[in-house]
Amino acid sequence: MIAGTRGDVRRRGGSGLAVGGLVLVLSGCGEAVSRPDLAAEMPARYAASTEVRGPEIGSTWVKGFGSRELEDLVARGDADNLDIAAATARVAQAEAQLTVARAALAPSVDGSASVSRTVTPGTRSAWSPPFRANVADSYQLGVSGSWTIDLNGRLRALAAAQGATARASAIERDAVRLTTATAIADAWLRVGAARERVRIARESVATAERTLGVYRRRLEVGTATALDLAQQESLVASQRATIPDLEIEARQTRNALVVLTGRAPEAFDPKIGGVMGVRVPEIAAGVPSRLLTRRPDVAVAEANLDAQAANVEAARAAFLPEISLTGSGGLTSAFLKNLLRPDAMASSAAASLAAPIFDAGTRAATLEGARARHEELVAEYRASVHQALADVENALVAIEQNRRHEQLQRAVVAAARKAQRLTEERLTEGTIDVTTVLEAERTLFSAEQTLVTVRLARLQAAVGLAGALGGGWTADVTRETGSAAR
Repeated sequence: MIAGTRGDVRRRGGSGLAVGGLVLVLSGCGEAVSRPDLAAEMPARYAASTEVRGPEIGSTWVKGFGSRELEDLVARGDADNLDIAAATARVAQAEAQLTVARAALAPSVDGSASVSRTVTPGTRSAWSPPFRANVADSYQLGVSGSWTIDLNGRLRALAAAQGATARASAIERDAVRLTTATAIADAWLRVGAARERVRIARESVATAERTLGVYRRRLEVGTATALDLAQQESLVASQRATIPDLEIEARQTRNALVVLTGRAPEAFDPKIGGVMGVRVPEIAAGVPSRLLTRRPDVAVAEANLDAQAANVEAARAAFLPEISLTGSGGLTSAFLKNLLRPDAMASSAAASLAAPIFDAGTRAATLEGARARHEELVAEYRASVHQALADVENALVAIEQNRRHEQLQRAVVAAARKAQRLTEERLTEGTIDVTTVLEAERTLFSAEQTLVTVRLARLQAAVGLAGALGGGWTADVTRETGSAAR
């Protein structure tokens, strides 16, 4: 009993010395790296926060614009967009690499079978004729295996690094999905704005032509001059000249929108005819700290940081010894009929220990490089969080200021429209000069075009806020889309 206890103590002591030795070696390689905690650095609220209240933004944020067509286009892009398809393929590649990394932790077993015949000429065994060739046959059947025991944890660290990389790849796919959705919404709105500008330009041309008709009638009765008529004709021509450029913008933006859905430009034509009737969604910004878990780009930076931390651990573990086991067994015989006899059994086994002694600083440099890369990713992680905060702040400012701008611009349009209507009435009565008429028409045209631009900017800011808040992304979305892709 006592002897057994002493043996246990000795074994425990030997294990303790081994573990202590490992700890001592690793301590010489520096401390393990860690991820910075940015939650404490996040502000309590956004500087440009509005009083919009409501639940956090969800994946159905597109419904807030009140357009079934936009919802269908976003869903179509999510299913067929080629950038998303490429990102999904990259996820499959990363998962395959993860399987390879995990397989390195397990033993590998190979089977083999061979048949060979060797013919040796008789001239090698005899001095003079007759020469007789020697024929030797060999038959082999066996298995071999090898296993690197991950005593130092290097292989586990490499597998963990690849696991984090695969996670980052899956989140990047979701980031592409979000970017595609916001790009489709933005392009759809730009198509509507371009078409609305074309409509306004055509209406302005029609108004200018109506005024031109009045001047022609007045010229016939002598109440207008040829100069008045020429000035109005110049206005009509200049307003007509704006239409081709607006048509180009409308058609090119429409083509870009269709391509985002994964189709050729000729596939379909969106029905949106303007942006003035599109609803501006009410989006609650929430608290800034939620960006740490709701922004896919921040999550990607975090996953890349975890992967590099595991790479640092692998570089530290490279300073420790590595144990490998190999073995083989099988049957071998010079005659096929004897191959399956127990006497034909052959086997071998070996264990090896490899410990670094001198490598001219290669391992130390590798570890130093891994640590430097980790510091770089820490900076990128912090930068992604700061950029996320800036994106939300910018979107909130744009939404509020464009809302005010739209109100003011609507008043400008109303005043310009009233002035244009009064000039038309005075023109019919013959109590107004052509300069006033021309200025009123130009002012109304410019005011209406500006109003469309401001309305578009307000709607685009809402799209930008939805994207800045993550578009309803969560880690559960990544898991669900990954399962669906597999």
